[in-house]
Amino acid sequence: MNLNKYRPYLIKFQPLIALFVLCVVLAFLSDKFMTVDNGWNVMRQISVNICIAVGMTLVVLTSGIDLSVGSVLALCGAITAGLLKNGIAIPAANLFIGFTVLGAIITGLLTGSFIGAFNGWMITRFKVPPFVATLAMLTIARGLALLWTKGFPISVLGNHFAYIGTGWLLGIPVPVWISAIVVLTAILITGKTPLGRYIYAIGGNENAAKLSGINISKVKIIVYGLAGALAAIGGLIVTSRLDSAQPNAGTSYELDAIAAVVIGGTSLSGGKGSIWGTVLGAVIIGVLNNGLVLLNVSPFWQQVVKGFVILLAVIIDKANSKSE
Repeated sequence: MNLNKYRPYLIKFQPLIALFVLCVVLAFLSDKFMTVDNGWNVMRQISVNICIAVGMTLVVLTSGIDLSVGSVLALCGAITAGLLKNGIAIPAANLFIGFTVLGAIITGLLTGSFIGAFNGWMITRFKVPPFVATLAMLTIARGLALLWTKGFPISVLGNHFAYIGTGWLLGIPVPVWISAIVVLTAILITGKTPLGRYIYAIGGNENAAKLSGINISKVKIIVYGLAGALAAIGGLIVTSRLDSAQPNAGTSYELDAIAAVVIGGTSLSGGKGSIWGTVLGAVIIGVLNNGLVLLNVSPFWQQVVKGFVILLAVIIDKANSKSE
């Protein structure tokens, strides 16, 4: 039997095959895994990871990286919660920003967008490597979150805000709806708009993209701004679900997002990958996390397992790139 002729299909569908194998193994090992309640629990948990991973995919497609998304998640959640709980010092401004759910949410989203765009500006204006620029922002945003909250959680945020993370709409959890809208919008952007073509072109060959007239700086600032906004959406969901803003929330979320992107087949070299692949990658990470918890695996060993999964995904990516 000649397996070489099936190789392109195996490469194309390897995330789906990996997810299927993982589900079969976990179904045999745990009788709680294939239950409806556990299924909704997994979907609700991975909604946050999908939002962040979609933003990370756009960044990686331009051959960049964003290590600040976890801290941005914490800061945006904290700012939103703070405005909901205490308003701001200027009473008149509270009519538009504080004490109103919509005003606080918009402020949180704008904060994430601004931080992401600032990352892009630092990278394009001063030629700071994405790894260094976003690593610095990881620390800055985390520090700002601790300053805003004074190191304490901000809790009891009201039923209206709690609906974002815990509510149901048409029999489906609201976070799942939000992540679905994010995914469909990202697919539309990458597949049907000039911005999507520019993103792939920059990742494929930045010099060629520049010579063809693409404004590299503008596109990268937009892409990093979108990644920041999606991290902020993740922060809103987490804060709403917990009914509390934790200044240390989002720790290691950037690693899960990068893992989802790589497992989903997006090349770390940029220019190649898809949003659907990232969604599958996020589902694989979510199912793996859920399975390890159901099997009572130590949290320390969970980190080890996830690390090996990421390493394996990178090795497979390199092998596929070499064979092509």
